[in-house]
Amino acid sequence: MLTTNDINLSGLNKILVHQAHELGEWIGFETRNKYKIMDKNKKEIAYAAEQQKGILGFLLRQYLGHWRKFDVHFFTPERTVFMVGHHPFRWFFERIELRDNNQKYLGAIQKRFSILTKRFDVENERGMTIMEVSSPIWKIWTFTFLHKGKKIAEVKKKWSGVFTEFLTDKDNFLVEFSDPSLNESEKKVVMASSVFIDLLYFERKR
Repeated sequence: MLTTNDINLSGLNKILVHQAHELGEWIGFETRNKYKIMDKNKKEIAYAAEQQKGILGFLLRQYLGHWRKFDVHFFTPERTVFMVGHHPFRWFFERIELRDNNQKYLGAIQKRFSILTKRFDVENERGMTIMEVSSPIWKIWTFTFLHKGKKIAEVKKKWSGVFTEFLTDKDNFLVEFSDPSLNESEKKVVMASSVFIDLLYFERKR
């Protein structure tokens, strides 16, 4: 059940995830990642922000990148947290675990072993794999979500322009829900996957 501390994705088949740019990136520093989440008409429906702050967080971000432990909070337009993604410290097979604002476990996104493709699984609240995701070498900016071989969603990194792509880590993603049977929790996990994909594959590696 949705509350005033939640968002509703049930009527949406496309959302845009736009990474905010900060001044530190121009001089080579990795800053806390922040994102605006919008519907296809570019109306803001949610926000996401990395929460590791302070000098220790700054240093870990510069030297450990996406391998470090951190949290990502997802906010309503009123800045109320409706979901939290926890990323534990890992050198291999990184994952992000998601809970709602009542601490209910929603599922996880787990990186899998792969040589020529980017590959990870989406798990439900019981730890069962409900989606398999891959990005082949000939479509390195496209991540297709499959359930029993059927495409049910897709995350695509969008070109941000030469100046932005080469001088900053600012990224934009289109998230498409192609299966109308996806429930609210599953859509939120797919939405969170776009942030996980950015942190894992498109941020600068230190």
